Amino acid sequence: MVREEWQSLSDEEAVARVRAGASDLFELLMRRYNQRLFRVIRSVITSDADAKDVLQEAWVRAFEHLHQFAGKAAFSTWVTKIALYEAFERVRKGKRFTALENDDGEIMAEAEYRATNGDDPEKQAMRGELGRALQSALDRLPEAYRSVFVLREMERLSTTETAQCLSLSEEAVKTRLHRSRALLRRDLETWMGPALLEAYAFMGHDCDRVVAKVMERITNLATRR
Repeated sequence: MVREEWQSLSDEEAVARVRAGASDLFELLMRRYNQRLFRVIRSVITSDADAKDVLQEAWVRAFEHLHQFAGKAAFSTWVTKIALYEAFERVRKGKRFTALENDDGEIMAEAEYRATNGDDPEKQAMRGELGRALQSALDRLPEAYRSVFVLREMERLSTTETAQCLSLSEEAVKTRLHRSRALLRRDLETWMGPALLEAYAFMGHDCDRVVAKVMERITNLATRR
């Protein structure tokens, strides 16, 4: 677990100390942002197991390239972009393709979302667990909308921060957020409170396991320098 005396360190202070050789402090950064990174990765990759693998890779990449962090954006934004890049790379290597926008700027997969969003028996059964139901509904959103929704509504990033993370214009972020809300509203407008935070949960044992694996890998990297 993270030492109590580390808790007051800012991200920038922690980064500086890790760069100076205190690689143990990388755990502090991981535990601060594991939840966010898992959620944004999971918004791209609709598999918990694959998302956990990508999360580990993202943290290792962040450690390897920590010297490139220039402080022009917040560390949280910088590492979120790395996580998204790793997620999109996993999708690309899996030869799956993201939905394309038509001339009206709408994601073409919206039609598929609408067609599969009926009150089927499986969906009815899932409604007993709001967190699982919300996660299922989010998974059916087109990827481009899902990532914006997760960053803005679940992680509470600003429009500017979300645009930076996804390399989009702020207007595109606003448009995609509006459309994602519209797609979800029919089924989920009564679930947007406490249940929202249950989706894509990544705490406790899962967090500990990823931290342990990544710390082992970066320790090996640090000793080879």
